[in-house]
Amino acid sequence: MRTYGLIGQSLKHSFSADYFNSKFQREGMTDYCYELFELESIESLSRLIEEHPDLEGFNVTIPYKEQILPYLYFRDKVVDEIGACNCVKIINDKLYGYNTDVEGFLKSFIPLFQTYHHSALILGNGGAAKAVKAALDELSIQSTMVARKPNSLDEILWDTLSAGTIEDNNIIVNATPLGMYPDVNSFPPIPYKAITRFHLVIDLVYNPAKTIFLQKAEAQDAIIQNGIEMLEQQAEASWNIWSPAI
Repeated sequence: MRTYGLIGQSLKHSFSADYFNSKFQREGMTDYCYELFELESIESLSRLIEEHPDLEGFNVTIPYKEQILPYLYFRDKVVDEIGACNCVKIINDKLYGYNTDVEGFLKSFIPLFQTYHHSALILGNGGAAKAVKAALDELSIQSTMVARKPNSLDEILWDTLSAGTIEDNNIIVNATPLGMYPDVNSFPPIPYKAITRFHLVIDLVYNPAKTIFLQKAEAQDAIIQNGIEMLEQQAEASWNIWSPAI
C-alpha cells in the first residue's frame, strides 16, 4: 500500500485523511491510503519512518512545521525563506521539504480580496502565520504578526492590541489553534467591537466550521472565511509534489 499521511501532536481536528482517502477512492487509486500519525515529539519521526517503509510523503501540522527543519535533506525556496515546512516527500529515505501553505492561502484569499483591503494583522507567529505573511508579501499587502512572545521588531504583543489597531488593519487572520476542536470555546482576545463590514476576517481553523472568532466577526458584519478552502488548496498542492513519483 502506497502511504501518505499527516504528522502532528494532536490530530483529532484533522479532515486531511478523509479528504485524501475520498480522493483516492474517487479516482480508483485502490492501493493508496492517507493516515494520521500523532507524534509526542518530533524526535519520534525517525522511528515512524522506519516503521512505515511504504510511507512516500506526509504533511506537517502543529507544532512541527518549524521543528522538522533539521530533519530535512532538502528545503525548497519557500521553506528557506519563511522557516516552515508543511509538506515532505520521501526519496531514497531522504526528506525533501516544501511549503504548500503559502499557495493554499493565496488561492483561498484572492477571491475575497477587495481593493480597500490594505493591511493585515496575523494572529500568531508560528509556521502557519509565517506562511500567511509570505503570501500577503507576494500581494504587497503590509502585515503585522501579533504574538505572546514576539520574535522580531515587526511583531507586536497581544496586550498592545487596541481598537485603533483593529480599525487600521482591515484584514485579520487567525493563525493560532485557538478555537480548534476540541477547544471550541476559546478564541483570540482582540477588541471585536472595532471590526466593521469593511474587514475581511479569516480563521485558518476549519473544525469547527464557524469558530467563536468567526461568529464574533460576523456579528460585526465582517466578511468571514474558515480554513477549509486553504486546506483543500494546500492538499492539492501537496499532491502535485508527491504525484510525479507515481
